[in-house]
Amino acid sequence: MKIVIAGAGAVGTHLAKLLSKEDQDIILIDENPEKTEHLSNDGSYDLLTLNVSPGSIRGLKEAGVPHADLFIAVTPDEARNITCCMLAHTLGARKTVARVDNSEYIQPHCQEYFRQMGIDSVIYPESLAASDILDGLRRSWARQYWEVHGGALVMLGVKLRQTARILNTPLCQLCTPGTPYHIVAIKRDDDTIIPSGNHDLRLGDIAYFMTTPKYITYLREITGKETYPDVRSVMIMGGGRTSVSLANQRPPHISMKIIEQDEERCQRLSELIDDDEVRIIQGDGRDTHLLLDEGIRSMQAFAALTSHAETNILACLAAKRMGVRKTVALVENTEYVTLAEKLDIGTVINKKTIAASHIYQMMLGDDVANVKSLTIANADVAEFTAAPDSLVTRSLVRNLRLPTGVTLGGLVRNGEGQLIGGNTQIAPGDSVVVFSKSSLIKRLDRYFCRPAGLLDTLARTLR
Repeated sequence: MKIVIAGAGAVGTHLAKLLSKEDQDIILIDENPEKTEHLSNDGSYDLLTLNVSPGSIRGLKEAGVPHADLFIAVTPDEARNITCCMLAHTLGARKTVARVDNSEYIQPHCQEYFRQMGIDSVIYPESLAASDILDGLRRSWARQYWEVHGGALVMLGVKLRQTARILNTPLCQLCTPGTPYHIVAIKRDDDTIIPSGNHDLRLGDIAYFMTTPKYITYLREITGKETYPDVRSVMIMGGGRTSVSLANQRPPHISMKIIEQDEERCQRLSELIDDDEVRIIQGDGRDTHLLLDEGIRSMQAFAALTSHAETNILACLAAKRMGVRKTVALVENTEYVTLAEKLDIGTVINKKTIAASHIYQMMLGDDVANVKSLTIANADVAEFTAAPDSLVTRSLVRNLRLPTGVTLGGLVRNGEGQLIGGNTQIAPGDSVVVFSKSSLIKRLDRYFCRPAGLLDTLARTLR
């Protein structure tokens, strides 16, 4: 697949590095040579950099956009991204994605407008991050929470403490055919394990469970998380776009306070946040006296969402010392993600990873409904739809010979979620949740897609 990425900022560079590992034809364009120089000189990434203007028709042609399967515009300028995608579509790019900074543009009623302009998808990383944060706040005892297919299945990532009742037992004994959950991945120190029956769960592991909604309470009990309070109030440090998105998505039962140091930004926040129940406080979120005065000890959650990863990590550590059970840190520097986890920060949010998950979905076939990267683990979760006569429908799961490092967590059939075992027979139209090491998702297309017939082969030959 030929992919052209416009904009060598944080998101664009991260995407280029990620996708270059997938044996794709990647071209990263930016008119500033300083932004692409380090990638040009780094032989560990198989990609091409080009210093041309993404808004130039000549530059887009030079980058091979007329023959691109996917064009991604992630420059800092929203209007430029939209314009670039329109040009790329007109030049012949098969699919286009534009990063935007306006929450209005991601509303469902706007999607058809963008499609008419030749833009297949728009992403607003800050809004995606806010949605992930809210998922974590709704289940304060879980590190990650993800609903699949409208909530028919649920994935939870849970840190295991001494109170967990499932430690040090082989999974073949723990997860029997009648067990209402599957353990589909384990994060242990720096390793990510797609487990077999011989693995066990240990103190300090983050275990990723797949279950159905009615067994969430049971999972909370066996992982020893009954004492974690439900979040009714959250204090937010930093008044950036992620905080605005979070406040504007606020559920009625959660109160919020935003602490922002800059006076002008505080005034702007009062205009951007259309919710009288969100309090905006001018002050330094690193000031423990201010936090105490504002009632941090009575808060169930604290979210540090400034643009500085170090500040966010330290602020979360301070909040924990003041008695806050649930903390969330925005960590944009990927090198700090593992550090934040080792310091037991809580939920770690990385906008680049979240945006990459959304875009990565477009690399896969139409049989993929959703992709999520596990922020602190080298693993992905994808929701595939089984096509008629696809490989995955031809035999029982135990006979599929899936690649090592891949497991099937559950499926949704006729709106009902169910777990997958070795004797499960997947049917055409089933939505199947797949867990895999990050480098393997693309290889699973062949299991779920419709086999190519004579007409398909002829069409590809003539294309």
